[in-house]
Amino acid sequence: MSTIDYAKARELMVEQQVRPWEVLDERVLEVISAMPREQFVAEAHRALAYADLALPLGHGQRMMKPVVEGRALQSILAKPFEEVLEVGTGSGYLAACLGRLARDVVSLELYPELADAARERLAEQRITNVEVVQADAMAWTTSRRFDAICVSGAVLEVPERFMEWLKPGGRLFAVRGRSPAMEAVLVHHDVNGPRTESLFETDLPYLVGAAPVPAFEL
Repeated sequence: MSTIDYAKARELMVEQQVRPWEVLDERVLEVISAMPREQFVAEAHRALAYADLALPLGHGQRMMKPVVEGRALQSILAKPFEEVLEVGTGSGYLAACLGRLARDVVSLELYPELADAARERLAEQRITNVEVVQADAMAWTTSRRFDAICVSGAVLEVPERFMEWLKPGGRLFAVRGRSPAMEAVLVHHDVNGPRTESLFETDLPYLVGAAPVPAFEL
């Protein structure tokens, strides 16, 4: 049985997948290069941790492809003094990367077992500035306001309630639209209202409660 050199696989992922997808920010590349992605996937999928694949997490959820994670991190580009909200913890990998970039991260996860597993993985990596909250993002309320928000599942349209969690001048990364032709966007919370910047095309599973309502046909 061959042993996988995960460090080498991680290096190849960065150089052959992430960089060519225009992820060039040095802080983001350093975090991705150092974060052991294999520790955030199910044992059965560990050999595929660095493949260009969206790996299953259970409950119909999938881990973003490494290139999409890289672009999401670069798009919101959390600074060391900023507070970040993630909607959809999933494996905890993106929350871990955000934790290395930002001062403080709150990550919302609907499914209790995914939330528990993510907390364990974060603890194993000694990441102490990420709080995983088991909650439905469509019902969650908070008086906190965040510098940046990363939405890790797709939405038909960015919910207004998500924008209310942003500080003035903040930004939100999301993937919106109808599968399979979805658009990744960065929404800026400007003084004159939201300003949307189109980033790239991709396809993600919808957040629970954020999918289009099926059309009723006679």
